[in-house]
Amino acid sequence: MHSEKSESIVKYKILFSAIILLIYLIGRSMPLYGIDFAFYMDKSNVSDEVLLQAISGDVFQCSILALGISPYMMSNIIVQIVSSFFNAEKRSKISPKKMQRVTIGLTLAIAVLQAFLRMTELKFSVLPDELQLARIVAFVEMVTGAMLIMWLLSKSKRFGLGGQTVFIVVNVIDSLRTTLSSYDTDKLLLPLIITLCIMVITVLLENSEKRIPVQRISIHNIYADKNYIAIKMNPIGVMPAMFSTAFFMLPQLVLALLNIIFPDNSNLMWCIDNMSLTRPLGIVTYIIILFILSIGFSRVFINPSNITDQYLKSGDSIVNLHAGKETKKYLSQTINRISIMSATIMSICLIIPIILNTYGYIEDGLVMFPSMSMMLTGLWCNLYREYKAVRDLEAYKPFI
Repeated sequence: MHSEKSESIVKYKILFSAIILLIYLIGRSMPLYGIDFAFYMDKSNVSDEVLLQAISGDVFQCSILALGISPYMMSNIIVQIVSSFFNAEKRSKISPKKMQRVTIGLTLAIAVLQAFLRMTELKFSVLPDELQLARIVAFVEMVTGAMLIMWLLSKSKRFGLGGQTVFIVVNVIDSLRTTLSSYDTDKLLLPLIITLCIMVITVLLENSEKRIPVQRISIHNIYADKNYIAIKMNPIGVMPAMFSTAFFMLPQLVLALLNIIFPDNSNLMWCIDNMSLTRPLGIVTYIIILFILSIGFSRVFINPSNITDQYLKSGDSIVNLHAGKETKKYLSQTINRISIMSATIMSICLIIPIILNTYGYIEDGLVMFPSMSMMLTGLWCNLYREYKAVRDLEAYKPFI
């Protein structure tokens, strides 16, 4: 009986996610008002566009969902990072509804900025006297689309399986499929070999963990020696790689905005031209963002201060360590080491194809292929763990 109930709940969540994804795919295929769709269909994918498709889904950014999930991703993580600086007492006074309102407001603000800058770059197939109207309508459509995606994500997180992960998985699969169909086998051989190695490394990191032994005062049986803090060797998975893509757009947006204010500034034009994943400035910027987010996310989701406070209240402790400052320092150093190692590995996965592309061994459109595959591998691991957790949780039998 309970097994059947478990299966029905899992099926319900999968079905709900499928319906949400169907709405998303339909919106992603609807072009903006007056857009010159033929112009974008003739464009060839470059590394930045392929990577951008992971968070936007629309590689040409000319549909009503052109902004993708990036406004929500950025606002959500900004709110979480800011709230992490509050102490436990202050965080407890902030209601989920207030957090939600702040996230919605920030998402709207980011969407408005992105839509405004994107509106000025779009190519329209309308008469000159209708161009301004077409831009305004496209602007409204993009902002509305971003808010629709936020609503879909919230419903998917509550009733579906995987939350925003399934959106990114669909986008990445679509991008990889398009890339594979655009090149001959001989040009795909080297990227595929690199991709296979990266996928193996990702699986190992996702399923390996450092175990810190813990002494719990309430356990005095044979299980006393089996208590530990488990920190995954890839602490927060491939989240930094995904969010780095969204946050990599911020310097591009700032530069584009400054270029509107100072159109004749040669230094700004140089920065705009070089803020690309095939140029040193763009590569260095992306890697810096990746490292900052890797360490920052690890400290937010595995908060040494919170763990230390919990142990001080419960009387538990890490073996051979005093509770308090010594425990906090040890956890901070451990999390920093692991997150830096994880960020370094992800950076190498990004840099190797770029270096090979510089010397002509890999085509421009294939530069992000190994990195996208790394993201997909990590996301599939997360989806499988969530599916297994839902299935196992509902399978428990009640005592009465």
